[in-house]
Amino acid sequence: MIEAPGSAGLTGTAHERPAPGVPCWVSLMVHGMAATQEFYRALFRWEFRPGPQQLGPYVRAVLHGYEVAGIGQLPPDRHLPIAWTPYLGSDDVDATAEAVRSCGGTVGVGPLDAAEAGRLAIACDPTGAVFGIWQAAEHLGTGLTGVSGTPAWNELLTYDTASVATFYRTVFGYEEEPVSTADSDYRTLHIEGRPVAGIHGVGHALPRDRGPHWLTHFRVEDADTAAERVTELGGRVVSPGRSTALGRVVAVADPEGATFSVVSPLDRADS
Repeated sequence: MIEAPGSAGLTGTAHERPAPGVPCWVSLMVHGMAATQEFYRALFRWEFRPGPQQLGPYVRAVLHGYEVAGIGQLPPDRHLPIAWTPYLGSDDVDATAEAVRSCGGTVGVGPLDAAEAGRLAIACDPTGAVFGIWQAAEHLGTGLTGVSGTPAWNELLTYDTASVATFYRTVFGYEEEPVSTADSDYRTLHIEGRPVAGIHGVGHALPRDRGPHWLTHFRVEDADTAAERVTELGGRVVSPGRSTALGRVVAVADPEGATFSVVSPLDRADS
């Protein structure tokens, strides 16, 4: 990682080529592109620039000059769940896609080229949770983290961690660190000794209409204030705020129903 130049007071980091298995991008497919852009522009102060159009209209969200997320247009006849999808890094997306299949997952899109940006696939783990695979070329992924409006953490919400941990460990080479408490089923996924994502077993607390799914946390200065702003902009609070190891977290949904969390560090002096 390298220090981000530019805006006064900007203390986040810009990123080089992602290591295999590291979440390196998040993307959202929606029906109302214009309305969705307005929502996230007002919430996170994102600006937008065009991205690859292979799967339809697509824009990249830009913050402080860095690309941080993507938003695409669903075809009118595709009635899929509206959800943020994390992309996991790969040096060879074709080989990773084959590993997904051999370990009981499915590949729904690709592998295919996204112009000169890179090569991608969209897959499901054996429980049905959707994730992307990204082989970077010109587009390395999320360009900035550590400041408000950027992805802070991705975790898989599933029935229990044991049901899918072997899949992700085999496909992406993660090391695991269980979080052992009486009322928590959680494993942190590590690459090269660094925590990069989590698996949270929540049993029957999963929404009946969603099933297992990945959840992206976006950093903000104050999670409760950001959640109030979500509701003002036409979204809703999914679950009340709580204190976690990441900080203060509130689960919310945008006006089309895409769920995500806003998280503010316990010490917000550097936000």
